[in-house]
Amino acid sequence: MTEDLHAPRHYEVRHATEYTYDDYVTTSYARACLRPRETPQQTVVSNLIEVLPAADVLTEHRDVFGNWSHYIEVRTRHTELKVNKTSVVTITWPEVDLDRLNRWTVAEAVKQLRRAGGVDPVDHAMYSLPSALVEITPAVRRYASEILPANRPYGEALVDLHHRIFTDFAYTKGATSTTTTLSELLESRAGVCQDFAHLGAGCLRAVGLPGRYVSGYIETAPPPGKPKLAGSDATHAWCAAMVPGGGWVDLDPTNDHFADSRYVVTAWGRDFRDVSPLKGVIFTESKSSRLRVAVDVTPLEASAVPTPLPGPSSREVVPG
Repeated sequence: MTEDLHAPRHYEVRHATEYTYDDYVTTSYARACLRPRETPQQTVVSNLIEVLPAADVLTEHRDVFGNWSHYIEVRTRHTELKVNKTSVVTITWPEVDLDRLNRWTVAEAVKQLRRAGGVDPVDHAMYSLPSALVEITPAVRRYASEILPANRPYGEALVDLHHRIFTDFAYTKGATSTTTTLSELLESRAGVCQDFAHLGAGCLRAVGLPGRYVSGYIETAPPPGKPKLAGSDATHAWCAAMVPGGGWVDLDPTNDHFADSRYVVTAWGRDFRDVSPLKGVIFTESKSSRLRVAVDVTPLEASAVPTPLPGPSSREVVPG
């Protein structure tokens, strides 16, 4: 029996970040994107953030992209800093209607979106322009033109976009960094999900289509016959294309398919720099540090999903 990847699913997501230093840190300031978004496909049942040592300041607000952005300030001397997020989400991601998308060619979709009918002009501009990690170089334009020619049906082009990146590039951990450019990626032909999401967004922008970078998680399975190890999941990234009328279609070049109900969305922006899970500055004499990140995406039975409390407390952020 074929698994229905678009049926409702429920997950508990645990994301633990731990920094260890060889000398005391006197003050730590951090900005984080850790609380999942509410989307048409995703309901956030609960979210808890714990900081150890306890945060002196822990606040949140919506950023320009609509993501939850958290400010963390720790003024207690420490050699370890732990930031733990635990979320419960319910997801129902519908199947992409390719027949509908194929009613437009790529050129017609570009034209329709520029008319701004049902489209936020700020969103259109924000996700159409180059960004720090999504530069629209001649090499990117050449690569995009092969996949997204003006006369190609839009849905067919999006399928080929995630498929071509999947087949043209090798998934190789350590081949790139958080500052790798698209020109470097196109030359090396190896990278990770972050790079492939940047390239997908870059190809869309190169032909005049708004493309955004999406950060989150995906449910994974262990090798056959092996148990799933605690903390063995990871953050994931993919891209999304705007469609006429203002909606978005999410596609994953790393895994060669459209997003489905296994995908948990945390944040989106122009590129990785807009949605980094945790970044900041510290005051210390430490000469070395170690970072450990552990992620668990655990399926839940519907009966195990707690009932959301009314009001903001259903998604409150609590200091450790």
